[in-house]
Amino acid sequence: MTESAASPPVQGNAEQIKACCAAAYGSDVVALLLGDSYHPGGMRLTRRLVDRLGLVAGGRVLDVASGRGASALMLAREYAVTVDGTDLSDANVTLAGGAAQSAGLADRVTFSTGDAERLTTKDDTYDAVLCECAFCTFPDKSRAVAEFVRVLRPGGRLGLTDVTAQTDRLPPELTSLAAWIACVADARPVEGYRDLVTAGGLRVVHVERHDAALLAMLDQIEARLTLVRMTARARAQALGLDFDRAGPVLEAARRAVAEGLLGYALLVAEKPTSPGPSVAARDSR
Repeated sequence: MTESAASPPVQGNAEQIKACCAAAYGSDVVALLLGDSYHPGGMRLTRRLVDRLGLVAGGRVLDVASGRGASALMLAREYAVTVDGTDLSDANVTLAGGAAQSAGLADRVTFSTGDAERLTTKDDTYDAVLCECAFCTFPDKSRAVAEFVRVLRPGGRLGLTDVTAQTDRLPPELTSLAAWIACVADARPVEGYRDLVTAGGLRVVHVERHDAALLAMLDQIEARLTLVRMTARARAQALGLDFDRAGPVLEAARRAVAEGLLGYALLVAEKPTSPGPSVAARDSR
């Protein structure tokens, strides 16, 4: 594993980070700012990722950090697969389960509270594992990869989209515990994610950059902040939204994208059908 994949010091212990992430991403204020999909690129980028997973009707998919279920429901509806969603937030699991019931998909989509580093599924269960804009928040990324590999069937694929970062060059606004929860402080360069995945035993078969999607999400958050400040400031403050802190963090993130320190990437990797050497990624720029 190269230096880019080595873990920087955790700001706060692992369980604290997980608890904070669960509370943040299960909160109404995050839904208010991020919308349904909770990640850059929205469902358009989810479909682009899923199209590279080689799914067939009747297949089985694990959606890790499934949030309120938007991607899992889309997968079941458009790709005719069965999906298990897992998320640290009890609130998200409850809301996602209700959405599956309302959509008439409860027979093919289920949600449960769970930790990506300690999956309860049996070995060789899934044709694909999906993880969108969440891997970078996992304190023990190598352990999470080992779990992904364990539950994937031979020939199964892992699909990741995530924030990329040159963490040793980020400004202080983007290295706090809050920034960790916001998918920045422990993000890695693309090479770091590739190293983690290949060290875990997967073959990286496709990588592409989507930095513009991150900028678009920053613009969306700023626009929603402005609207909330004008129309529902008291409600937002009651939900814990700190307008004074949000502005500088957004501006620091924009500068970091412009300087090439932050970005967003899509990565697909495959579990070999038999042991063998890893193959190089085919980058699509």
